[in-house]
Amino acid sequence: MKQVGAEFFGTFWLVLGGCGSAVLAAAFPEVGIGLLGVSAAFGLTVLTMAFAIGHISGCHLNPAVSIGLWAGGRFPAAHLLSYIVAQVLGGIAAGGVLYVIASGAPGFDVSAGFASNGYGEHSPGGYSLLAAWVCEIVMTAFFLLIILGATDKRAPAGFAPIAIGLALTLIHLISIPVTNTSVNPARSTGVALFVGDWAVAQLWLFWLAPIVGAVLGAGIYRLLGEQRN
Repeated sequence: MKQVGAEFFGTFWLVLGGCGSAVLAAAFPEVGIGLLGVSAAFGLTVLTMAFAIGHISGCHLNPAVSIGLWAGGRFPAAHLLSYIVAQVLGGIAAGGVLYVIASGAPGFDVSAGFASNGYGEHSPGGYSLLAAWVCEIVMTAFFLLIILGATDKRAPAGFAPIAIGLALTLIHLISIPVTNTSVNPARSTGVALFVGDWAVAQLWLFWLAPIVGAVLGAGIYRLLGEQRN
């Protein structure tokens, strides 16, 4: 239960911090955090939570990461469902808190996107379904490759949270223009449910593509990193 609770609150922090920076700060020109600021915010949520709860739950904060770690032989299948449920509920709770805060400003319109992920006309740069599909798979695959490598017992001790946080920052810098960056079904679900309509209709991609990417990344790391006698 402690592990599940840690995943709930950790994912809550990721969605509140990452999506909150996009909804509350990036939307106002006078604040000016822009693409770099939002990308850094997502990376910082993972970095801070890795130090806070990594020793409790492993700090997955992401159903795709949990599935990828299972595929990589690092996580038991028996814990997958409880972790995923906790992560999704944490994301939705954070979306609710963010909605209450954001709706306190005049002119707030949740239909404008609310940091939801999308493709086609709902992609920040107008990118196609195929572009979004490829982007989310590749970004998540490399995220898992970095996670598995940074947390390998042969890797330098103590630096995994930094590597993983910076990786998520870089992923956002690359892919925000394409899909608003998911690589995390819980993050996507947590805000899409409050937008409804197109955000929920397109949510399937932001579950399926990150999971495919995570399994692919885990497979690549097992090929590269497997120790041989």
